[in-house]
Amino acid sequence: MRRSSEGWWYTAKGAARDRNIVTTAGAIALALAFPVINQVLNLGWEAKAIPISLFIVLALGLNVVVGFAGLLDLGYAAFFAIGAYSMAFLTSEVSPFAFVREGQPVNFFIAMLISSAVAACFGVLLGAPTLRLRGDYLAIVTLGFGEIVPLVIRNTPEVTKGTQGMNPIGYPEVPGVHFATDPVPWYYLIVAVLMVSVVLTGRLQRSRIGRAWAAMREDEVAAASMGVNLVTTKLFAFSLGASFSGFAGSIWASYLQVIAPEQFRFDVSIFVLVMIILGGLGNIYGVIAGGLILGFVDRIMFDWFSAIVHGIGRATNNSELELTDTSRMRQLLFGVSLVVLMLVRPEGLFPSARRRAELHAAEESETEAAQERAVIEDIE
Repeated sequence: MRRSSEGWWYTAKGAARDRNIVTTAGAIALALAFPVINQVLNLGWEAKAIPISLFIVLALGLNVVVGFAGLLDLGYAAFFAIGAYSMAFLTSEVSPFAFVREGQPVNFFIAMLISSAVAACFGVLLGAPTLRLRGDYLAIVTLGFGEIVPLVIRNTPEVTKGTQGMNPIGYPEVPGVHFATDPVPWYYLIVAVLMVSVVLTGRLQRSRIGRAWAAMREDEVAAASMGVNLVTTKLFAFSLGASFSGFAGSIWASYLQVIAPEQFRFDVSIFVLVMIILGGLGNIYGVIAGGLILGFVDRIMFDWFSAIVHGIGRATNNSELELTDTSRMRQLLFGVSLVVLMLVRPEGLFPSARRRAELHAAEESETEAAQERAVIEDIE
């Protein structure tokens, strides 16, 4: 009987692994074939797929901090800005640090790695004195950092060009590939970065440090009693998440060819946070699904909605509708969606099995405690 049950377990595990392999292979094939599909169907989504993919990379980095380690970071856009400006300083012709490289721009791919490392260093600088804080206090500190960075950029025009923005910024130079005029190479570059990010975060989640993050997230006291160094474990998660953001910021700056402090406001951090909450905290594939859903709504559905509203305004000769800026409704929609989701399905649409079990265990504990209190009240 025991052998039979063990055989069933191994068969079920193998079937689940096979399904994951098939699903992953299908997703990779679809991602690689997207430019061809887009061209055949004449969708015109090349420019929309690039920021969606890039923000999914951002979400995977924040998922390490919030989903794996349980640290609430509300200033994630600050590291995004640091990575972008690091790329600009290293490759832009108007960089105030051009004398360091004798007027010659740094190779794009080297600049990407440097930008990621710079963002990670800032993550360490912020995390070292603050990660002893917990919960709301840590969130407030990261929120303040996220507001300080754009203010510093805006008020140091002699270094960052302030609100004028820095441009042009260096882009990849690969023989036979036209990054300057064709969005398709950018798409494949970001998809390659996304795949590497998925592999890296997946291996980290299953590693010893990943188990330490999970233990720390659930009970810091118990994790510390088992030998987990809370400060260094938190700091590694924080700096790793910052490096993801810096990496994405460097690509974003090069793709746009101009960066300004208005591109890294607080709503960027909230947008990325909603992605991982929508998909499911701690679940890598859930985060990707949440990013795709939210990116589709933000980049495609809102364009459709705006066109419909403006069309109605033109048809009815209503100048207010014709000139309505529907982009202001984005934050309202995302905020309402986040509140509703946390009330109805706090684990997200596609939670990991561990996260689902944790939440249901907490709910069962609360139910049992309520029943015990009711019994005590009846006795009294």
